[in-house]
Amino acid sequence: MPVLKSGARLGLAVAAILTGSLAMVAPANAATPASVCGSGYRVIDTHDLGGLATMYLLYNGRTNCAVTWKTQGVGTRTSTGVSLGIWGSSGPAQVDAGMFTHYAGPVKVDAPGKCIGWGGAATSTSGRSVSWNSPGPSHCG
Repeated sequence: MPVLKSGARLGLAVAAILTGSLAMVAPANAATPASVCGSGYRVIDTHDLGGLATMYLLYNGRTNCAVTWKTQGVGTRTSTGVSLGIWGSSGPAQVDAGMFTHYAGPVKVDAPGKCIGWGGAATSTSGRSVSWNSPGPSHCG
């Protein structure tokens, strides 16, 4: 029985060391898309950017919020961006783009009863870039 107990302790110790090592290699995002947008926001759409990041569109009943959330190269500054605007508006879209470690955004627009357009981009640590923009009016209402 003592051999089994020692083996179990060793297994737990190794698992704890490996878990700690993995956590240091890939730091997690401390926040969430909903928390960076603010109270009352819920996710209404997502779009994958080739495994580099996920774009999130959130809504709180009046205001849209968009964030590009890195899923690769988290913790390393890479080019990341997000844009959000009212479809057909002559005004500029809200844009946040730069060298970010975790996410771009949030960007917000009030659009009750209107359609929006949204998009984003992410670049890997090796320089591969993926971008996407909604092809037409989106989330009208």
